[in-house]
Amino acid sequence: MKGKIIKGIAGSYFVHTQEDSRIYECKAKGIFRYHSIKPLVGDDVEINTDDQPEGFGTIVEILPRRSELIRPAVANVDQAMVIFAAAEPEPNLNLLDRFLAMMNKQRLDTIICFNKIDRVTDEKISYLKEVYCKSGSNLVFMSMLTNEGLDGLKQTLKGKTTVLAGPSGVGKSTLINRLSPTANMQTGDISRKIKRGRHTTRHSELIFVEEDSYVMDTPGFSSLYIDEIDKDELKDYYQEFTRYQDGCRFIGCSHRSEPGCAVKEALAKNEISKVRYENYLILYEELNSIKRY
Repeated sequence: MKGKIIKGIAGSYFVHTQEDSRIYECKAKGIFRYHSIKPLVGDDVEINTDDQPEGFGTIVEILPRRSELIRPAVANVDQAMVIFAAAEPEPNLNLLDRFLAMMNKQRLDTIICFNKIDRVTDEKISYLKEVYCKSGSNLVFMSMLTNEGLDGLKQTLKGKTTVLAGPSGVGKSTLINRLSPTANMQTGDISRKIKRGRHTTRHSELIFVEEDSYVMDTPGFSSLYIDEIDKDELKDYYQEFTRYQDGCRFIGCSHRSEPGCAVKEALAKNEISKVRYENYLILYEELNSIKRY
């Protein structure tokens, strides 16, 4: 029987099977450990439930991975969605750009979701669109209160495994429960099996939405490992820069103080967001101050 690992804790792997929409607690065959292969959350696997107690099984095969992230350690992720509130709390765009840089470094397609648009003016929405329209991210504007934009968001998740990220208070938990009303029931069932509360550990967890669609609630993704990015590669994670940088006078231009910088010329013409550029400078200086050994 085929399924997907949705959580792994202390050598136990919880596998969701779409065939019967159940969660099985599984151990991995010893041969994986012999070959130094560790099952990951997100892995598609085959399990055997023969001669096992009800609800238990054994992982007998890990199917080929489409992708693998190092931090968090998960497999087969298709895209990342960063959720921020359009207001209450006011969106910290510097923090948002840190998320985007981190995810772009891991070569993930990104979606920026601004929630709570019922609390802001059309002018605020237009401003956010203007800042991020050339970032390379798919933009979604929605309201969990009115359900505006929810159907469009579901379409962006359809058939994908999506990592969710974002600060507290932006509606991430509400969104997960709206996408998968059984999410609390599923996580509660797992918590009872491992005799731990949902918030006593920090781990990656996949939540089934619909056929071939999962969202990943990943506490580790809220930690911003921006220090793992080299200052000279940061510019590569700002997609709006890439269309201009071949026109820079110097190869490897950092787009800061060099003469003949095509990115700065585009900035002067309002072809690049001033907010995004200023955040780039802040992050660059932060990375530049890190001592590397």
